Amino acid sequence: MTAPDFEDLLRGLTPQVLGTLVRRYGRFEGCEDAVQEAVLAAAVQWPSEGVPDNPRGWLVTVASRRLVDQVRGDRARRERERTTAAAEVLPQEVPDTDDTLLLLFLCCHPALTAASRTALTLRAVGGLTTAEIARAFLVPEATMAARISRAKQRIRAAGGSFELPEGAWSEGAWSPGSGPQGAVPAGEFEERLRVVLHVLYLIFNEGYTASSGDRVQRLDLRREAIRLTRMVRARLPGDGEVAGLLALMLLTDARRAARTTAAGDLVPLAEQDRAVWDRALITEGTALVKEALAGPELGPYRLQAAIAATHADAATAEATDWRQVHGLYLVLERIAPNPVVTLNRAIALAETEGPEAGLALLATLDADSRLAGHHRLLSVRAHLLERVGDTAGAYDHYRRAARATASLAERRYLEARAARVRPPAP
Repeated sequence: MTAPDFEDLLRGLTPQVLGTLVRRYGRFEGCEDAVQEAVLAAAVQWPSEGVPDNPRGWLVTVASRRLVDQVRGDRARRERERTTAAAEVLPQEVPDTDDTLLLLFLCCHPALTAASRTALTLRAVGGLTTAEIARAFLVPEATMAARISRAKQRIRAAGGSFELPEGAWSEGAWSPGSGPQGAVPAGEFEERLRVVLHVLYLIFNEGYTASSGDRVQRLDLRREAIRLTRMVRARLPGDGEVAGLLALMLLTDARRAARTTAAGDLVPLAEQDRAVWDRALITEGTALVKEALAGPELGPYRLQAAIAATHADAATAEATDWRQVHGLYLVLERIAPNPVVTLNRAIALAETEGPEAGLALLATLDADSRLAGHHRLLSVRAHLLERVGDTAGAYDHYRRAARATASLAERRYLEARAARVRPPAP
């Protein structure tokens, strides 16, 4: 296996192992430290000694021993067990079950604020860095680091033990009131589910469009988000928002092959070759949208999936039903107000009523601290300024947007756009 192969394997196994240890021992912070030590040991031993037949079992065993060492404080025993852990792996003690989804719900504990739950889950389950999570939340990195630290302190103060809502984890049907333990308060279960879906949404977004570095996409995160959402969907087959989120992911992921050139440069939606879009994903996603929209209520993921399906239905960018897209964004803005939703509505409005109308709507976002100076707001304004013929304004905003993004691919794209509209020298 190559170094990237080892990295991908360990990245996928880490949340599973952490979930197993938390389920067994309940000491979240201690389990997290123990798993990191086990992963480091694997990174050192596996390239030279080979991957064990049961790599997850190996990691669980080594991490369990590290955790025991932490509790006992027996340094001598810890050193002896470090040298013998690999030889004492007992795969039969580790059932072939994936505890990643369990960990996902455990992190969404009511003792934490919604923002802290999301941040902690992105770290523990999604494997995102603090900087990546901060960009997803549109807050400074220092703010997010403090938020994660407070979440861990809250866990420690609560005794370090997380439990699922009573009865919520049962084979087959999985919903409030299910399971042998008795009824689950619907509000608590729904709140955890809402946070879980938001976390999966953020993980997918980071995987589909990496917020930093030289990669346009992070396929490992994208795959993991879809895999976990399918797992939630299998447990909650009748939930419209779960179906909507999965549909949104599939319809968005269907464009993946057309999003970049052979050189790795970004291709905007309007310029993509739709012939290479993944029709199987579009078919599955569209069916899920129809199923989700048949429910009694509309939720944000169902609406976003419907928008993605509208784009997928259009054979060309020019054939897009922008009035429908704008109408869906209006409803989404009403039930889930967010500056990014308004930004996207401005794009649709510019297509239906002209770029001046889009610019006027963008102006309402200038006072919103969550988006002011963000490269997305700058780049959309640059595009609309270009459409109205203000090349000097477009050039300035493209350049500012390029400086504001941490993604090298986005920076190259924005710099190319700026060069295209650069005013001639006097």
